Amino acid sequence: MNKFWIILFHTYVSKLKTKSFIITTIVTSLLVLGLTNFQAIIDLFDKDEKKTVLVMDGTKEIYPLFEQQVLALSEEVVVESFEGTEAEAKEKLASENFEGYLVISYNEEKLPKATYKANSITNREVYSKLEQGLQQVKVTLATTNVGLTAEEINQLYSPVSFEMVALEESAKTEEELNQARGLVYVLLFVIYFAVIMYANMIAIEVATEKSSRVMEILISSVSPIKQMFGKIIGVALLSLTQFAFILLVGYISLKKNMESMSGGFFGVFGFGDVPTATFIYAIIFFILGYFLFATLAAFLGSLVSRLEDVQQMITPMTLLIVIAFMIAMFGLSMPESTIITVTSFIPFFSPMIMFLRVGMLNVPVWEIGVSIGLLVLTIGALAVFGARVYRGGVLIYGKSSSFKDIKKALQLTKNS
Repeated sequence: MNKFWIILFHTYVSKLKTKSFIITTIVTSLLVLGLTNFQAIIDLFDKDEKKTVLVMDGTKEIYPLFEQQVLALSEEVVVESFEGTEAEAKEKLASENFEGYLVISYNEEKLPKATYKANSITNREVYSKLEQGLQQVKVTLATTNVGLTAEEINQLYSPVSFEMVALEESAKTEEELNQARGLVYVLLFVIYFAVIMYANMIAIEVATEKSSRVMEILISSVSPIKQMFGKIIGVALLSLTQFAFILLVGYISLKKNMESMSGGFFGVFGFGDVPTATFIYAIIFFILGYFLFATLAAFLGSLVSRLEDVQQMITPMTLLIVIAFMIAMFGLSMPESTIITVTSFIPFFSPMIMFLRVGMLNVPVWEIGVSIGLLVLTIGALAVFGARVYRGGVLIYGKSSSFKDIKKALQLTKNS
């Protein structure tokens, strides 16, 4: 057991000191700081910058109503009446700080139409607000022409009353579903990126040691299971260290920016009423998913002796993770579909998809137990098989061409 701890802490400390780990942690923390201060950054570069558009109303009637509609739609887009010619409008655009000009006229049905002209039409926010405002004016004029009063128009366009009620007593309400969906969405991304990044790290770690021929010495003094799981748990501790630092930075930044808001940190995101069990299941499925793919990555990494071959060898594993993630994204809108139910019991998909179901539905405990049991059994079987492949794989040198090397590794293990 002493040798196991030596390998574990060596893997942890050596990776903790690497420049790549330090740089990745710093860059990710800066990204988190940027995201949590996103609005402040936008306000810094876009302080009270209103986009003013000149309006040339050829109808002499529409502008007052149009101005009201645009003002109701946006505070950033401002319209200003202009009585001059188009040539004069172009001159004002060149000499003053105007975004563009809008020419309004009537069509054959005496309904408004317009042409927007600007030096550049890349700012979609401006012309979309102008279009929406003019559309509201058109609706008002059209309904007035057929004799509808203002009150009748308001009744016609008022939103329909539509409520949703779940008949099952244990079913989640719409608010609870939205809260769960937000949490599940965030945690799915965490599981996805963590599994890909740290599983790759394990495969690269094994291939690096093998390329330096250190593995030949290690394999003769330490059992393959101790060696493999020493690396897996060492990288797991490394990932927890990195996540803890990044989450701490994010929490402090969010708390600083949102301390004046009611409900605290989780209340801001609507996570305040999410059951504690959801967070517990998130941790369970994250850990099991990590060990599943980390074990797979360790023995795949043992089959290559050159770093450039690592990505080729673990590509099928990466594709499994990507497929699971894509199915989970589909399941956010349809968590009760058959494909989600079936794939939640497939070990390589269940860390994401069963967690999705647990977060958004009231899943029977026996289903969760079956999914976790299958995951644990798969990890155990993969560990036993992986250890055998690992022991023989670290003795294979040269270019790794295909998964036929697994058979070769097993033969070497048998003969050793």
